[in-house]
Amino acid sequence: MPDLNEGDVAPDFTLPQSGGGTLSLHDLRGRQVVVYFYPKDDTSGCTKEACGFRDTYTPLQQAGVTVIGISPDDVVSHDRFAGKYNLPFPLLADPDHRVAEAYGAWGQKTNYGKTYMGIIRSTFLIDENGRIKKIWRRVKPEGHAEKVAKAAGAQPAVS
Repeated sequence: MPDLNEGDVAPDFTLPQSGGGTLSLHDLRGRQVVVYFYPKDDTSGCTKEACGFRDTYTPLQQAGVTVIGISPDDVVSHDRFAGKYNLPFPLLADPDHRVAEAYGAWGQKTNYGKTYMGIIRSTFLIDENGRIKKIWRRVKPEGHAEKVAKAAGAQPAVS
């Protein structure tokens, strides 16, 4: 598993995205990018995390930040998930977990006494020059998007 640190150049990728086509990290140079890895579409923790990013999307966008979610699910699953929860950002399909591995977001997990390989919920804030500005590993979904937005310099929406 690669040992990425803050200040390192973020590994580039091109993956299929919800809504069609592909998205490449290098095409987003000049903008801050939030890349978050999550285990599975439409599961409780992943839904909570995605909806958190949805709810902080406007302030993030106003701060010039692009949000990208990545999981091993396919684009059909991503399209359903994005549609069900009105997710305004792309979800990328990484079925062979190649990109997750490059970011150290794929590894051994234990659940109910069973050990298996899977996504380790992780988020990366990447600066305008493609360098990793901040890393969150083993993320708890509750309140996470707000922490990321704050680190990216986004002003919370006034309600």
